[in-house]
Amino acid sequence: MGIFSWIIMGLVVGALAKFLMPGKDPGGFIVTTLLGIAGAFIGGLIGTKIGLGTVTGFNLGSIILATGGAMLLLIAYRMLKRTR
Repeated sequence: MGIFSWIIMGLVVGALAKFLMPGKDPGGFIVTTLLGIAGAFIGGLIGTKIGLGTVTGFNLGSIILATGGAMLLLIAYRMLKRTR
């Protein structure tokens, strides 16, 4: 995937993660995209390690893995925010 594809995937995945986990999280378009890109990386890394697959492009498996990674990042952010 090229950089443009990662940005588009990040936007889609970040929006899905925020939709599935509503709450008062700061950030607009840029933060949502960065969350999605980082989530795709984390989801792909974890998916590869446990044998679920990788984030390889715009397919259902990649979107599910990336969204799962983004949701993990949101959970971690909310846990850190709560303890401060």
